[in-house]
Amino acid sequence: MSGRIEGKTAFVTGGAGGIGWAICRRFAAEGARVICADITAPGDFPPEGVEHRSLDIADESAVQSAFARLGAERDSLDILVNAAGIEIEKTVEDTTLEEWNRSFAVNVTGTFLTSKFSLPLLRKSEGASIINFGSYDGFIADPGLAAYCATKGAVHALTRAMACDHGPEGIRVNAICPGYVDTPMLQSFFTGEGSGGDGKSIDDLQQAVRDVHPMRRYGTPDDVANLVLWLASDEARYASGQLWVLDGGLSAQVQQMRL
Repeated sequence: MSGRIEGKTAFVTGGAGGIGWAICRRFAAEGARVICADITAPGDFPPEGVEHRSLDIADESAVQSAFARLGAERDSLDILVNAAGIEIEKTVEDTTLEEWNRSFAVNVTGTFLTSKFSLPLLRKSEGASIINFGSYDGFIADPGLAAYCATKGAVHALTRAMACDHGPEGIRVNAICPGYVDTPMLQSFFTGEGSGGDGKSIDDLQQAVRDVHPMRRYGTPDDVANLVLWLASDEARYASGQLWVLDGGLSAQVQQMRL
């Protein structure tokens, strides 16, 4: 039985990260040829069908060159996943201008650049899909994540705009908005000032986070990869311009009801 994206070509930024690597592995298992684009190399040996390429998505010339190379190798691109992102755990008052600009450079400008330079290849696909990464923090805010929240709100707006602009060209654009997902970024949050831990142990903080979710757990990278796969496949051919919240029901509840 063939995979849902058999024979398609996918370009995944942040591909060496927790969520990005899960996406790359899942895409390859479903028959795609996958470019894992990241500044760092993945910790695990890439499976068959996955090729790591070093890329700083905030560097315009590097992004342009990356897609020029891909265009010389392949006639088209079917799937672009913008999973690269960084998180700075500070309030506006404590955030430096350099930190603010770096957050936008990676989380927003990087998404803009990869989308911009991939479009000529995506237009040649029969059913192209762009999947951006927003966050539930683009709707509601965790404390001490001012720049991160701002960048994710920008990605949400950009996703809608791109869906409107490029839908007539046969290109679908969606954003996945995860909540708490078990990644190195989440573990870093548990140890950071933004967690509000007040000296509690890491185990206590992790359990407290689980307890505020209706499902009493946080997500895994594979949970996210499952939704990315569906949005990348032809099964989602009518899905575009949407912000898909994947947070175990966290943002659905009235917070006061947990008291």
